[in-house]
Amino acid sequence: MASLRAHIYDLAIRLAVKRRLGNTLDVYAIRRAFEGARFPEPPGVAFTPGEVGGVPGEWAQVKGREGERPTLLYLHGGGFIACSAQVYRPVTGRFARAGFRVFTPDYRLAPEHPFPAAVEDCTAVWSALAQAGPAVVAGDSAGGTLALVTIIEARRLGLRPPAAAALFSPATDLIGRSASFRANCRRDAMFRPESLMRLVPAYLSGADPADPRASPIEADFAGFPPLLIHVGARELLRDDSLRLAEKAKAAGVPVELTVFPVVAHAWQLAESFLPEARRSLDAAAIFLRRALPDSAHRTEDAA
Repeated sequence: MASLRAHIYDLAIRLAVKRRLGNTLDVYAIRRAFEGARFPEPPGVAFTPGEVGGVPGEWAQVKGREGERPTLLYLHGGGFIACSAQVYRPVTGRFARAGFRVFTPDYRLAPEHPFPAAVEDCTAVWSALAQAGPAVVAGDSAGGTLALVTIIEARRLGLRPPAAAALFSPATDLIGRSASFRANCRRDAMFRPESLMRLVPAYLSGADPADPRASPIEADFAGFPPLLIHVGARELLRDDSLRLAEKAKAAGVPVELTVFPVVAHAWQLAESFLPEARRSLDAAAIFLRRALPDSAHRTEDAA
């Protein structure tokens, strides 16, 4: 059952985002809407500028515990055209408090830097992190897409793959074939299909949407690490997650899928207000830490 706060948050997002966007096809208006809302940062977390693999970003760590925790690469959402590590501090800070040292890259954004710029940046970061030892990856929306693509590219390049991935409402099919694009047109609190699909040409700039690096649903999932997938029942992107879970399971990949009622897209950002956000992030943290070798978090457990 959804919390009362989930219903309140759903209404607030409808008024603040969906009504504001209307049927706009203006990518920069969508960017402003995405970046307009800011949420409180979790207390006790230090956010420090950094660079990994030549890509700038931000580290999130619990103050006084620097260097003691397993590494999580978090890839932020924003439709490939918006947002930043700073916007996502509520999420990365929650993961830091759950026992991770989190790096969030400010990967290059479209339309100024179209596909495959973001893919290249995320792969460069992962390549550097993977050399340091076992690590995990997570992301939401476009960041969930990039998390999957990072696994694909790690396999292609012969890099150590993530030990596990946590995916929040990933966009897995940029062709737009999921039935929920139509079924949830009115139910989705944030998007109309035409606004969401407007992001695809802005990101791909003529590239093939069937490329697995753009639509990871097209990938071969054999040998993928365990996946945790969280999505909202009312989202346009709901079936992107359901189809991903079905295909990954068919390939023998361990999958933990949860469909949350009522919640709006990217609800994890509201962790200071929304119990469903805290439930999602805490479950993801447990899942990711369970996938890591004992040595990767033995120091933190003993603290």
